[in-house]
Amino acid sequence: MKTLLDRFCRYVRIDTTAVENAGTYPSSPGQLELGRMLVEELRALGIPDAVQDEHGIVLATIPATVTHDAPAIAWIAHLDTSPETTGRNVRPIVHENYDGRDIVLPGDPSKIIRVSDNPELFYLKGKTLVTTDGTTLLGADDKAGVAVIMEAAAQLLAHPELPHGPIRICFTCDEEIGHGVDHLDLQKLGAVAGYTLDGGGQGEIDGETFSADLAVVTIRGVNIHPAIAKGRMVNAVRLAGLFLERLPRLTQAPETTAEREGFLHPYRIDGGVAEVTLRILLRDFQTPRLVDYAELLRTIARTITAEYPQASIEVQVTPQYRNMAEGLAQEPRALAFAQEAMRRAGLEPKLTIVRGGTDGSRLTELGLPTPNLSCGEHNLHSPLEWTCLEEMATAVRVLVELAQVWAQ
Repeated sequence: MKTLLDRFCRYVRIDTTAVENAGTYPSSPGQLELGRMLVEELRALGIPDAVQDEHGIVLATIPATVTHDAPAIAWIAHLDTSPETTGRNVRPIVHENYDGRDIVLPGDPSKIIRVSDNPELFYLKGKTLVTTDGTTLLGADDKAGVAVIMEAAAQLLAHPELPHGPIRICFTCDEEIGHGVDHLDLQKLGAVAGYTLDGGGQGEIDGETFSADLAVVTIRGVNIHPAIAKGRMVNAVRLAGLFLERLPRLTQAPETTAEREGFLHPYRIDGGVAEVTLRILLRDFQTPRLVDYAELLRTIARTITAEYPQASIEVQVTPQYRNMAEGLAQEPRALAFAQEAMRRAGLEPKLTIVRGGTDGSRLTELGLPTPNLSCGEHNLHSPLEWTCLEEMATAVRVLVELAQVWAQ
């Protein structure tokens, strides 16, 4: 586990924060830096075809050790970290033999990882945890996945007696801002199934995600100097308030839903008297319901413009990703073999649903069945983020077993 820990701590110190609206791919130079480091490490392990392509995506192949025709699978993780909390100057703190109590983070003592808020800590007493110092995120999402894949690759290459087919390694960029697979060529990847290492805890297989659309609502009013505005001004800011007020609040909102319930989530507002833009996330496990959510937005728009005919409201909806369960049904081995690998690693696998999406959501939609596997992530996107070394090591064992299951 020492090499696994060393890898992880080395990777999180590189600032790979994704930058929204940067206009480049990848959106930040640290992703290229980390990718170059990984290529060097992969080549040092004995993988000569490791390469970082023109988009910053890292690709490599662990050659098959069996002589029969075994299908190729892909292990996938993303290099970027969330822009919600800074990833600059990450100082990972290793807590060996965790004592089971609340953890005060020394860089900001007001930041406390409380057992009451993290009940999984109850089962990790005596384990090795890694936290931030409280001033940044940790970056376990998804550098835990990166470290797990690198360690699993090292173990397979060190033990050629283990039977497995070709394993494709893939590290993408800008997953956190929705562009993780924009430039990934699936034919070039050449796998029959993929696995993203981007999940919490251990023993979980995410086989179902939200389907997702983004609605952009543009409200145009009439701006004029307020001194002469009577009967002439139509304030787009006020109309935006009306629009938001008419969205469901007791149902179909993130703060009032759980499990398989979908929602509409207004998360950003920009503009002024003349024009306001609202960005609203549409999410549901049943894809057809996204159409209903979009129609609700258009109905609200029509009622407001009927009341204020000088205004105009435009609702544009863009598909983002789809529930991976729909695509995984076309390749049942992807889930079944992951379950078998976890059993061989000593776990009782748990199929879970994700109230969000992964690179695997989009990859599955594009034709590569890609469930998501646990790799020890906790409190994502937060200064309270932490990971467990033993859970990461378990994820390494799962990948080693998974390679063998597919070969057999």
